Amino acid sequence: MRSHTLLLTLLLAANAWSARLNPRAYGAMGDGRHIDSDAINAALSAAAVGDTVTLDAGTYLCYSIHLQSGVTLRLERGAVIKAAPVTATKGYDHAEANDSHYQDFGHSHWHNSLIWGEGLHDVTLEGEGLIDGSEVLTRGGERKSSSGQTTANKALALRNCQRVNVRGLSFRACGHFAILFTGVDDVLIDGVTADTNRDGFDIDCCERVVVRNCRVNTVNDDAIVLKCSYALGWAKPTALVVIEDCHVSGFDVGSLLDGTRTTATLKAPDGDGPTGRIKLGTESNGGFRHIVIRRCTFTHCRGLALETVDGATMEDIDVSELTMTDICNPPLYIRLGDRMRGPDGLRPSVIKDIRISNVSATGADSRYAACLIVGTEGHPVRDVTISDFYVQAKGGLTLDDLRQQRGANPFFFEQIRQAGQGGVRLYPEPAAHGLQPSWGISIAHARDIEMNNVRLEVLQRDERPTLYTDDVKRVRFRRSTVNHAGVIKKLR
Repeated sequence: MRSHTLLLTLLLAANAWSARLNPRAYGAMGDGRHIDSDAINAALSAAAVGDTVTLDAGTYLCYSIHLQSGVTLRLERGAVIKAAPVTATKGYDHAEANDSHYQDFGHSHWHNSLIWGEGLHDVTLEGEGLIDGSEVLTRGGERKSSSGQTTANKALALRNCQRVNVRGLSFRACGHFAILFTGVDDVLIDGVTADTNRDGFDIDCCERVVVRNCRVNTVNDDAIVLKCSYALGWAKPTALVVIEDCHVSGFDVGSLLDGTRTTATLKAPDGDGPTGRIKLGTESNGGFRHIVIRRCTFTHCRGLALETVDGATMEDIDVSELTMTDICNPPLYIRLGDRMRGPDGLRPSVIKDIRISNVSATGADSRYAACLIVGTEGHPVRDVTISDFYVQAKGGLTLDDLRQQRGANPFFFEQIRQAGQGGVRLYPEPAAHGLQPSWGISIAHARDIEMNNVRLEVLQRDERPTLYTDDVKRVRFRRSTVNHAGVIKKLR
């Protein structure tokens, strides 16, 4: 008891010693007209370890803000950090030198951001305020004005940092990323809302991460995505991650924050339906290990995607209690591929020890099956258990729809063909496989797949069978049923 009392006393004393700094004391106006990033950076630089830089209500027009170790940046209710437009004389920090040979420019640079930090520790961003990149932060790579000023393409970017908390904030229209964390360990993202025009949270080469109680709306790209790219210059895994009690969606940009949840945008840039999902991949060099995804909802978006295509091992993945509504592709997609984007000598990708349970999806598009699992010849997906899996699919396709697909193989399983310059393989999406020969479950190149208590329903008659397999060994179904146009039968 004495030790606990002493610890509490020390914590209270530490809080008493910490200071709150207001950037207005350093010249910030918060009027939406003057540039306030210099004043905010001055306050952050003046803060000592344990101090908090607090923005009160107002709109703070900013270029790049530089976070500091041991310092909290707090946005009170009504405080907005607004990305400032590039002018002939002012812009954002230039992207640092870094090799982006194995991934795109946006994944490979951090300094060209509205808020960034590198090599920091004990950083907190919190509050009820808004970080707003609308009409300024770009969706692509770095661009420069005619005078040489630099644009920014992400709201918050951290590289090689430790002990980072992001709590309570909202993000709007943030360009390439709302949050990009690369090589950042011991992370908590809690109660954050992102309503943005490309990726929401990208957690890349990070360990010991918790993402919880978040709402992420991204019609054009992934909502919460784990990656393990080569952006650090070496293959670092993403491991020990928990994503829980989160909501992902693909409503029109801005309509989650304003409460309208409109659905006028019918397709993402790749030509398929709204994205907005939770995903592992596609950048996948370092490995995915010990990942938990639980108690999450998917609405008007794509389903869960587990992908490794660049030589990474994906193992010990535990998914449970997902609820999906209005899903435009398979509620479950597991893909082991051979894109192999990385240094020479990569080992083949591996997927094993995947456990998925208590997943319910209604209003699912059945073009690519309710569950699509695909490995490669000689490198199968292994050891997947799916339990208590319910899907209500739309159905409505015919065998003629399959025959009309282009290509010699109407089933398209091995049509993930070379495309584009340099033999780059098609991006691993369910749509790349074409219409599936099954409306229910399609599996190719897999071993030891177990399905328990699977219930599949189709709302409109579909001429395709419920199950299709190709190069599959040891697939077992237990207590599984199908309702196909009103006829209930056992799956196997």
